[in-house]
Amino acid sequence: QGRKSDTVGVNMKAVLYWFRSDLRLHDHPALAQAIALATQQGATLLPVYCHAPDALTRWGFERVGPHRRAFTSDTLACLSAALAARGSRLLQCTGDAPAVLPVLVKALGGTDECTVVCEAIAAPEEQAEVAALRAQGLTVQTVWHSSLLHPDDLPFAAAHLPPVFTAFRNAVERAQVQPRAPLPMPIVWPAMPAIFALPPEHLGSAGQCVPLVAYAQAVGDERSSFPYGTPAFAGGEVAALAHLTQYLARKLPHSYKQTRNGLTGVDYSSKFSPWLATGALSARQVMAQLRQFEAGHGANDGSYWLWFELLWRDYFRLLHLQHGRALYRARGLSDPPLTAHNAQGFARWCGGQTGEPLVDAALRELVATGYLSNRLRQVAASYLVYDLHGDWRAGAAWFERCLLDYDPYSNQGNWLYIAGRGTDPRGGRRFNPQKQTQDHDADGSYRRLWSAA
Repeated sequence: QGRKSDTVGVNMKAVLYWFRSDLRLHDHPALAQAIALATQQGATLLPVYCHAPDALTRWGFERVGPHRRAFTSDTLACLSAALAARGSRLLQCTGDAPAVLPVLVKALGGTDECTVVCEAIAAPEEQAEVAALRAQGLTVQTVWHSSLLHPDDLPFAAAHLPPVFTAFRNAVERAQVQPRAPLPMPIVWPAMPAIFALPPEHLGSAGQCVPLVAYAQAVGDERSSFPYGTPAFAGGEVAALAHLTQYLARKLPHSYKQTRNGLTGVDYSSKFSPWLATGALSARQVMAQLRQFEAGHGANDGSYWLWFELLWRDYFRLLHLQHGRALYRARGLSDPPLTAHNAQGFARWCGGQTGEPLVDAALRELVATGYLSNRLRQVAASYLVYDLHGDWRAGAAWFERCLLDYDPYSNQGNWLYIAGRGTDPRGGRRFNPQKQTQDHDADGSYRRLWSAA
C-alpha cells in the first residue's frame, strides 16, 4: 500500500497517465514511466480513462455491445478502487481522447507544464488518437507493453518479422528469447493535482469532461463458459490474478492441450483472454507464474501450449507493427479478387439463423454471453466467409461488438487468417461445419444447450 498522497495545486508540472487497454497496476511499464517522470520533475500525477462515445460500424450496429461495456465497467471499478487505496483517483471522462485530454492538460497548466504518458497501441485508430493529440501541441510519451516478448528483445526487427507464424516461433525459440521479468506494483505515488481531487462540479471547464459514467450491468447467462457476472470472473486485476492462481493450483496447464478445443465449461481453456484484452492481466505475469508452476510440477505439452498461444498473440501484435493499416483493407495482405458482400446472409449469421445448427448455436452463445470458444470462433468465421460469402470485415466488426475479450490485434489477425488475407501460406482456413459437429459435438449437447427454444 502506498502512502495517501497530498493534493497539490496546478502551479507545478503535471503528468497525465492515460489508461487505454492496460487497466491494472501490476507489471505496468508505462505507468512506471509516468511515476518516474512525475517523481523526477516533482510533478503531480493524474490517472485518466476516456469512455469513447457510442458509435456505429459501417455495417449499421454499435461498435461496443452490452457485455463488453459491463465487463469494462467492472474492470474500471476495480482499477479505481486500487488507485483510491493508494491515495490517488481515476478520472473517468466521457468523450474521445483527442477532445478530452487537451481540456485536462489546459486545466493542469497547459502543454508546457503537462506530459501525457500512455500505452503504445499499433492499431490504426489508436495510433490516430496519439497523432491527433500531438497535432494539438501535447507532449505524448508512449510505451509498448502489451506483448509477452518485447519487440526490442527479438532476433529480428519488426519490419523483418518472419512471414509465417511457425517461422516466427522457431526463430524465437532458437534464440531462447524469454519475457522480461514482470514489474511489481508501485508503492509510492505522486500527489494528485488539487483541482482534480475535488468533485466534478468544482472543476470549471474541465468538469465538462468528467460526468459520472455508469453502464447498466448486462444480464448474465448461467450457461456461459465465462460467467463474468460472478465474483470469480469479474472484471479487473483482483479477479484476474486470483483466477491465474487457482488455475495453476489446480494443475490445469497440464491438461490444456487436451481440452482446449472444448465448447462449454469454465475449465476447458485458460479463460485468460478477457482479462488480457482489458489489460487487467499482464501476459508476462501469466508466463512468470507458469514458469514457476513448471519448475515445481513439471512441464508438458499442455503447459507448452499456453506459451504457444501467447506467442500467437504476440505475432498478431507484431504484424500490426509491420503492416499497420494494410491489415484493415478489404484485400488485407493478399491479391485474390473480392466478392460482393452477402448482406442478407450476414444478417442471418449475426442472428444465429443460418440453418447450420452448430454455427447458429455458436452465434446465439456469442450474443447471449459475450464469449465463445476458440474452436467455434473459427467455425463461425469460416462459415461466414466461405459458405455465406460475407465480407470478413463485417464478421470482424460483429465480433468486436460482441466479444468480452475483443482485442484489435487478435481479432483482426484471426479474421485475416481465416479469410486467407493475412500471412497464412495456405491461403485461408475453411472449416467443414459437418465435420466440426461430428468431431466436437457428436452427442448434440452443445447444440441443445444453445437451441433456439
